[in-house]
Amino acid sequence: MSSKGGTGKGGKKAATKVRSKAMSQSKRAEIQFPVGRVARLLKRGRYSKRIGLAAPVFLASVLEYLTAELIELAGAAAKDLKKTRIGPRHIQLAIHNDDEFSQILGSVTISAGGVLPRIEPVLLPKAKGKKAATTESQEY
Repeated sequence: MSSKGGTGKGGKKAATKVRSKAMSQSKRAEIQFPVGRVARLLKRGRYSKRIGLAAPVFLASVLEYLTAELIELAGAAAKDLKKTRIGPRHIQLAIHNDDEFSQILGSVTISAGGVLPRIEPVLLPKAKGKKAATTESQEY
């Protein structure tokens, strides 16, 4: 008998399964947000009895897209204020200056976000070039 390793009666090598390296769902979907965590939270949240395989991938993709848009707008706001770092104030300005984000996150309070700069029109001085509407004074 020969001492060949892995040979059976017929002299053929035994079929060995080559296991591919484990790949996360996020890596498969080519997104940064954690698909596995989103799936776990969907299951634990009891939003539905059953959750499809594509649902957490889709939700993670949408969350990643919204986050990227918000960070882009906040970066522009920081650049306008000549800052190199994005802070809560820049996120607040980005949300309230964008119509769609304002609609989604309008009622959200951001800690240390401040308020939008706004002066009531009543408090603004009247224009000098135009005549102010004269009001009749009361006579006693």
